[in-house]
Amino acid sequence: MADKKIGILLANLGSPTAPTVSAVRQFLKEFLGDRRVVNVPRPVWRVILHGFILPFRPRKSAQAYAKIWDAQKGSPLTFYTRQLSEKVAAKLSSQNVVVDYVMTYGEPSMKTRLQQFKEQGVNEIIILPLYPQYSSTTAAPVYDTLTSELNSWWHLPSFRFISDYHQNERYISALAESIETAWREKPKNELLIMSFHGLPEMLTKKGDPYFYQCQKTAQLLADKLGLQANEWRLVFQSRFGKAEWLKPYCVDTLQALPKEGVKNVDLVCPGFAVDCLETLEEIAMENKTVFHEAGGENYRYIPALNDSDSNVEVMLDILNLENFKETK
Repeated sequence: MADKKIGILLANLGSPTAPTVSAVRQFLKEFLGDRRVVNVPRPVWRVILHGFILPFRPRKSAQAYAKIWDAQKGSPLTFYTRQLSEKVAAKLSSQNVVVDYVMTYGEPSMKTRLQQFKEQGVNEIIILPLYPQYSSTTAAPVYDTLTSELNSWWHLPSFRFISDYHQNERYISALAESIETAWREKPKNELLIMSFHGLPEMLTKKGDPYFYQCQKTAQLLADKLGLQANEWRLVFQSRFGKAEWLKPYCVDTLQALPKEGVKNVDLVCPGFAVDCLETLEEIAMENKTVFHEAGGENYRYIPALNDSDSNVEVMLDILNLENFKETK
């Protein structure tokens, strides 16, 4: 029997190829066309998507992407994901392991990466979606793209799919250390706000564990930091459409806090392994303006772990490669 060769894929959502209207429209068409992402009957959603969203939203989104786009590296989500995978690969360079990154929407696609693995002789695959908390709208599409491609293969490789790491001890510690580092550089503000990506409320009723995993992560992080209940809050960002989404809403909270006497806040996004449009434009820029216009004074966004050494160690701990090898 041939030696086992392990292939590891760090999976993320994806980004447009450029901060242009046409590139953003193509990305949104693929992203918002996924049944996992939008739970609306297809005939109705096609009318909404093609008649109301794609003709107008790409221009606004392209302007947002332009604010955070790096002239040399491109989309922050893409280059941080790539750099994180390269650093994990460097840590595993002495082993018979191949490490790369993949995007659910756009490039590099799952089809492309799996074909490359096949050509490299990989016969054991580990898929790690870079979503600490599992959601049917994020981690599940990674699984869909994986199995959709493998369904056409005659010889299936063994694979392990890591659905979440919302209470991984190394991950919680890395988050706490990054926050404490920010507080050493500049004393902490009155309140730490932990903001997670929002989802339609109905998904929780259908069995999606995301809401409860966000609560667990937030509580573990607060405990690690030694925070009292009045020193932190959990909120949800990025509401879209008219349906009820997970609450409390981030924007509503930021608008209300100054009236409650809280005018200095720190904000962190524990649901994002690397920074992206939502953290760098929505949270760090747009919501900062909302807070200041409501009467807030000091607003600090604490970056995601990105490609830091601590996040590399988080990835290695979650992958648990030695244990994986021993069980094969």
